[in-house]
Amino acid sequence: MMTLTYLDLTPVQRALLEALPFDGNHVVDGPPGSGKSVLAAQRAVMLALTGAPAVLLTRSNLLRQSLARLVSELCSDRADVTVATAHSWLAGWYGGNAPRSDDGWYDWPAFYERAALADPVDLAGPLTLVVDEGQDLPPAFYRLCRILGARTTVFADECQRLTTSHSTLVEITGGLGRCPVTVLHGNHRNTRQTAELAARFHIGPRSPELPGRDGPVPRLHALSYKGALTSFLLGLVARQPRHTIGVVAHSTRAQFELLTQLQQKAPRLHVQMYTGQATEGRYRTLDLSRPGVVIVHRASVKGLQFDTVVVPDTDADAAADPSSAELRMAYYVMVTRARHAVHFAYMGGEEPRHLKDVPPDVLARG
Repeated sequence: MMTLTYLDLTPVQRALLEALPFDGNHVVDGPPGSGKSVLAAQRAVMLALTGAPAVLLTRSNLLRQSLARLVSELCSDRADVTVATAHSWLAGWYGGNAPRSDDGWYDWPAFYERAALADPVDLAGPLTLVVDEGQDLPPAFYRLCRILGARTTVFADECQRLTTSHSTLVEITGGLGRCPVTVLHGNHRNTRQTAELAARFHIGPRSPELPGRDGPVPRLHALSYKGALTSFLLGLVARQPRHTIGVVAHSTRAQFELLTQLQQKAPRLHVQMYTGQATEGRYRTLDLSRPGVVIVHRASVKGLQFDTVVVPDTDADAAADPSSAELRMAYYVMVTRARHAVHFAYMGGEEPRHLKDVPPDVLARG
């Protein structure tokens, strides 16, 4: 018989998890740091323990790796939980050459037809799906879940929509069939200072709750020469050798340039880097529990967390509209990845205009 180990949950988190019925569809709406990913892993394992294989899905492959580690920590024996990206699971379910559409997803009408014509025997029993960061999947995916008759639990935050084919909470619940929404409160990741900076970029109707834990005020650094960023990062590693330092870059080119510079200056540092363009190998599979520098693209950072977050190229957004919802959500997500400290940096003689109005008590300079 399989047994479940609870990870560190607050009383509120555990009460929410235990109150969710096993049957039916459910949506959990929670802000960054509320524990959605941990609860998604817990939920998948709990559902698998009822005897039905469970599938835990996310859009990001890097988050999939993190979730797979959580699931393995939760089960003292092997539970029948598959952890996969939505793309790979959908392709496997459809079989053969799954027809694609121009937006990078699939030909949804073809998928609907396959689902409607599927023999119940082919489905190997009712599907049990758990989705983390569900706002990053398109509304069409949730309509497919409904056609399949899957019991689906979605953990989401529509204030963190970073993809072009995203879903609002209304679209998720509508696709699944007017299922209940449970609100998860609290921020157990960030310090108060980090959360105050994140709140400057928040776009939702509810102001995020500020945690009580204190930490350093986030800082904005002017980089005066080409190698300044590399020197700064090496200094962070020297001062905090046991910390994970997530460097969130604006482009894949910037990722590789920084990786090369760090390898030249500190070849023994063993910097990790992830890029979605890699299909396998060192740039595809990471150990996110290992201290040190991890270089990721903005598109891959959703759902992750680091002790320190560095956004090295805020000047890349200098021409963007500071009021743009897309820009604000990107910074909201990046800032809220930090457990301890946040550092912004820019090249050039002038602060990026989307940061100019942030007061020094929220974003220190220098």
